Amino acid sequence: MKKENRNRILNRYLFVLVLILGFCGWILYHLVDTTVVSADKWNEKAMTSLTKVDTILPERGDILAADGSVLATNLRYYTVRVDYRASKFAEKMLRDTIDVLADSMAAHFPQRTAAGWRKHLLAPLAKDADKRPRSYKILSNISYADYLLLRTFPFFSLKNNNYNGLVKETVMKRTNPYGSMALRSIGRVGATKESREIHGRSGLEMALDSLLYGHIGYAKKVPLTRGIVNWTDIAPVHGLTIQTTIDIKLQDIVENELNRMLEEADADWGVAVLMDVATGDIKAISNLEADSLGRGFIEGQNRAVLGFEPGSVVKTLSMMIALENGAAGNPGELITTGQSYKYAEGPAIRDCSPKASIEVGEVLERSSNIGMTRIITRKYGQNPGEFYTAIKRTGFLGPLNVGIGGERKPRIDSLGNNNAARIALSRQCYGYATEIPPLHTLALYNAIANNGKFVRPRLVQRIIGEGIDSVLDVTYIRKQVCSEANAAKLREMLRRVVWGKAGTARLLRSDDVAIAGKTGTAFVIEKGRYNTDKKRLSFCGFFPADKPKYSCIVLISNPRKKAGASSTSGTVLKNIALKLFSRGMLNNHSDYTSGSTSDKLPMLYASADPTNLRSFRESLGMTGEHKVTPTDDKDTPKGTLPSVVGYGVRDAIALLERAGYNVRISGSGCVVSQDPVAGSHLRTGSKVHLKLSN
Repeated sequence: MKKENRNRILNRYLFVLVLILGFCGWILYHLVDTTVVSADKWNEKAMTSLTKVDTILPERGDILAADGSVLATNLRYYTVRVDYRASKFAEKMLRDTIDVLADSMAAHFPQRTAAGWRKHLLAPLAKDADKRPRSYKILSNISYADYLLLRTFPFFSLKNNNYNGLVKETVMKRTNPYGSMALRSIGRVGATKESREIHGRSGLEMALDSLLYGHIGYAKKVPLTRGIVNWTDIAPVHGLTIQTTIDIKLQDIVENELNRMLEEADADWGVAVLMDVATGDIKAISNLEADSLGRGFIEGQNRAVLGFEPGSVVKTLSMMIALENGAAGNPGELITTGQSYKYAEGPAIRDCSPKASIEVGEVLERSSNIGMTRIITRKYGQNPGEFYTAIKRTGFLGPLNVGIGGERKPRIDSLGNNNAARIALSRQCYGYATEIPPLHTLALYNAIANNGKFVRPRLVQRIIGEGIDSVLDVTYIRKQVCSEANAAKLREMLRRVVWGKAGTARLLRSDDVAIAGKTGTAFVIEKGRYNTDKKRLSFCGFFPADKPKYSCIVLISNPRKKAGASSTSGTVLKNIALKLFSRGMLNNHSDYTSGSTSDKLPMLYASADPTNLRSFRESLGMTGEHKVTPTDDKDTPKGTLPSVVGYGVRDAIALLERAGYNVRISGSGCVVSQDPVAGSHLRTGSKVHLKLSN
């Protein structure tokens, strides 16, 4: 019996030994196969893994305003999740602190109420422990500052994430700190269909994408002592920073004035561009359109670079061609106009305010279609194609290359030599049968304000990067698009549009800022036909008229509550000019005139105690009247107008606006009188006129 048991045990050991030897043989076989027989195949697989190259995406460059303010940049945003199955998840602590935690969440993240946060945070605890979520979303797209704030709340303040299960995910997003300000001109970015790379989709982001994007870097796997790691083979090169010509203060003024008029006129959309006359720098550009959801007007399609029939603003181009080529040399020459003018067997041309005859210098003032047609056709009627050639020579028809994606070139058709061409010529010269982007029109008016120097509009003034700091020079489309003498004649004609007896923009007169420019009206084309119920109203000009500093164009489409170009587009330009004047941004001084030596001017001091300042005043020879600017209006009875006589304009405006009044000023210096007088009982919102003098 013992012998049988012994044999049985030996057989079992023998079986186990055979299995062990067989397993060792199998291991030995594969070892030899891997290292010797099939070594080439396995080495190839290893090299495939080690030679795999990963791309490292570069950081996109910033877009800056003229003063260095950031218009577009990259920021990290965070999505916060909770792992409810963390190894040491402090469920009891969460339940004990939930009320305080929910209150803190509701106070700083109000997308949910305190009750809502309580329910949201406790919901996963209702499930069995092994079925609770491992990635439960709490917050998304929050800043790093918000994340740090979250970590100060009860329960989330635990340093060990195994106790609170807190997990954060990061993503880099393109951010516009100023919101929708000039957003269409700055542009947007997005991933391409081909890859996850982020490229510009519109505006400057698209036009300058090759500079902003940078260069991709590359990384590969490298075997080190402690394992295989990613090794940067070629480092990515970050995109360049683009500094634009946009002035934040001017941009804010332009957008607000355009938005206000669009609301008042109940229009479809509007465009406004403000440009520096001497340099061509685009200081502000706004594209607003009615929101389909009824939320007012939002930044819309960049129509500043799209083509539209310009209406009568193009008459200035025709007049410039006529002056340069001798078709209208004498502004005092009389031209027969009459009730209508039928040319080349085409439909009769008419004026809004017909007159038997007008001077050449009155054509723009009266916006005479007949006068413009007679001037152009007597020079180019025999060969209409020469008119196109004359325009092309100016450089007006070429691209501006301003850096805005989607820019179009003007379309003015070249004409043949027949009656149909002559009829088209008679329409082209006063704004029909053409498509011209507003920015091109503005560039031409800017040249007239700049003594004929056709400067190229500029939206980018500097490129900054590692080892790069390049300032882009002012460039010219043509050094002289017209002679200085003819530019002066055109400026006077455009001034008469506002200041002349028959000027179509008399509404835009102001004692503070003299404006010169031209109105334009064009019907909207729908389904190949003019819709006479819809108009595009424009005004293009410059200010101050005697020494132009800024040029501006405003285009408003389909205003339902206002019908005139002056009362809509022109008024926007006027209000922009007045805002700049009131802020001393037109080389004017609202508070003082430098070099004045009058002893009768009041001195303004920060202290109300004259004894503390007597020795200081005497040491500087200050003999003027000592007047203290009050810091509040406590002594003014409620509902009565306080006195601001003797104040500087800024202090006066601050005091009156704080009291609820609207202020209008004239002159420069200190306030010498006010209307109504101090002590008057006025309703909130009433106008107060302040007269300034030195």
